[in-house]
Amino acid sequence: MPFASNRGEGTVDIHISIDGDHEEAASCLLFPQRLAVYRIMRKAVLLHLICVLLGVFLVNGEDPYKYYTWTVTYGTISPLGVPQQVILINGQFPGPALEVVTNDNIILDLINKLDQPFLLTCILEKCHGLTRACLFTTRNGIKQRKNSWQDGVLGTNCPIPPNSNYTYKFQTKDQIGTFTYFPSTLFHKAAGGFGAINVYERPRIPIPFPDPAGDFTLLVGDWYKTSHKTLQQTLDSGKPLPFPDGVLINGQTSSSFSGDQGKTYMFRISNVGLSTSINFRIQGHTMKLVEVEGSHTLQNTYDSLDVHVGQSIAVLVTLDQLPKDYYIVASTRFTKQILTATAVLHYTNSHTPVSGPVPAGPTYQIHWSMKQARTYRWNLTASAARPNPQGSFHYGKITPSRTIMLANSAPRLNGKQRYAVNGVSYINTDTPLKLADYFNIPGVFSVNSIQDLPSGGSSFLSTSVMAANHHDFIEVVFQNNENTIQSWHLDGYDFWVVGYGFGQWTPARRKSYNLIDALTRHTAQVYPRSWTTIWVSLDNQGMWNMRSAVWERQYLGQQFYLRVFNPVHSPANEYDIPKNALLCGKAIGRHPYKPDNEQLKRKCILSPGHIKTTFLDHSWVISPLLSLVFSIPIVYPPLPTQLAGAIALSSWKMLEAFLIFEGISCAPAGCV
Repeated sequence: MPFASNRGEGTVDIHISIDGDHEEAASCLLFPQRLAVYRIMRKAVLLHLICVLLGVFLVNGEDPYKYYTWTVTYGTISPLGVPQQVILINGQFPGPALEVVTNDNIILDLINKLDQPFLLTCILEKCHGLTRACLFTTRNGIKQRKNSWQDGVLGTNCPIPPNSNYTYKFQTKDQIGTFTYFPSTLFHKAAGGFGAINVYERPRIPIPFPDPAGDFTLLVGDWYKTSHKTLQQTLDSGKPLPFPDGVLINGQTSSSFSGDQGKTYMFRISNVGLSTSINFRIQGHTMKLVEVEGSHTLQNTYDSLDVHVGQSIAVLVTLDQLPKDYYIVASTRFTKQILTATAVLHYTNSHTPVSGPVPAGPTYQIHWSMKQARTYRWNLTASAARPNPQGSFHYGKITPSRTIMLANSAPRLNGKQRYAVNGVSYINTDTPLKLADYFNIPGVFSVNSIQDLPSGGSSFLSTSVMAANHHDFIEVVFQNNENTIQSWHLDGYDFWVVGYGFGQWTPARRKSYNLIDALTRHTAQVYPRSWTTIWVSLDNQGMWNMRSAVWERQYLGQQFYLRVFNPVHSPANEYDIPKNALLCGKAIGRHPYKPDNEQLKRKCILSPGHIKTTFLDHSWVISPLLSLVFSIPIVYPPLPTQLAGAIALSSWKMLEAFLIFEGISCAPAGCV
């Protein structure tokens, strides 16, 4: 219910639903002698509402809700011909695809039937809370706007225990495009548990190409015959992983996709593997690149495309050849041994099976791939999930306030193989950093335990957290001095990939940056002995994981957390801790709604939720504002939810400012 009221003697209770997020907004005590003023002021609201309605008469109702129940279990399959234990979701490998629309609200009940704690995360650029919980399935790319509480990694969330469930609530707020989810705990990703998230456009938002006749999802990645537990034991013993055993397309070594001759189809390709870049191609057909991780691109045509670990692309393919079957090929890149998986593109009027040799991949290596990457450009004339995809500014006209250089390395510490960023190899704690930060728990992490620049000193183990200011605009240089390709992902954001280059980065390299139409994405590759630069607008407060998408390196320390901080506690910047947040480690027993006195006072004044305010002698000032907040659901219940919520919130903000100015005391409802 978007609004509910219950009027007793001198008390008004309301619930406000604003922008899809339901918060119990207030329980405020009005002295009986002031109620007459309150009732009079209600009548004055009508003219105010009429004026607002005339300006926003096209407002729609609340965004749709979609409900899912996923059960995570083990199962035995033989993707490479050898029976092995894999992770299934609802009995499926890969897991079911989430097919949603921009701004959909997703309610996902996740049931963990494994023998280990589990988390999911998503690679969908920003998941907008509500509340997103993951068995720790990461949603790769979903932006958790104002909601790092539900990022689905161990630095923000406690994993779901075995034989338990958790309900994720998240919104695909202002998202469109091709993304994935996968497990983020232990080495579960090597066993599956991954799947696609495809976010389609709202009818009101045009896309920069005709609607395709069909939509195919291809989850491509390297694969091991060895169980994920054995692979984890290998890493824990201090040894690197062996070379993968094969490549899978949608969990198989062979599959088929059918289409009608003359029609155009969209292929959504994601690299869900552990460590290996993939080259993708279709025999006899060209591919028109139209989207990369939520960004529409200039529509260049390619014979083959490199897709690095953690990345996603979408291409259009027209079936304009003779009616027969054609190879779809995914093969490893930058490896001495080439692993290949094939599928079939089947023309529905074909009676001729695939024939001839499997099309070979590019013979050129790093230079060819970097040159191709530079041709990926943002389509500045296309709409995105909402109009004006660049927002109110253009990135190329902003000077970054800070430069961070991140150098990866592969040290041996205590006789074991580790990986590090700026000499720091990350170690997890029993207490998620986000909870430690919220509850002010000492001894879990220290800010600035990783520096902005490589130190050149000896590497060491630490729970590394870097401080950053909310709303800063920063430059991040990934410096790769190793002879292996890297892939970097930042949760909670997309970023502009402004430059690639060989050798060492210097400030002079800025002259080569693309400051006009650089692509925005969430995962960027860094070529061997090379650098990649991204620009990031830190518009999303929270604790955010910056990590290698190469899962062995992530597991053994090539990651850290970026604490994007704002001293003002406000739901406009970050949501409150979810009511159903799991607590673990040193956070056990610290109930989210029993904070210390300082937090209590801060939350009471600055949050519109869970408060009871005594208005003393200020009701003549406060009553007009209260009339706007409270009379909307009481007197005008048919008012569209989003409009009513916007009016109520703006009025509440005015009231909030007055309360702070006057120093009026308040306490959470139920405490007085």
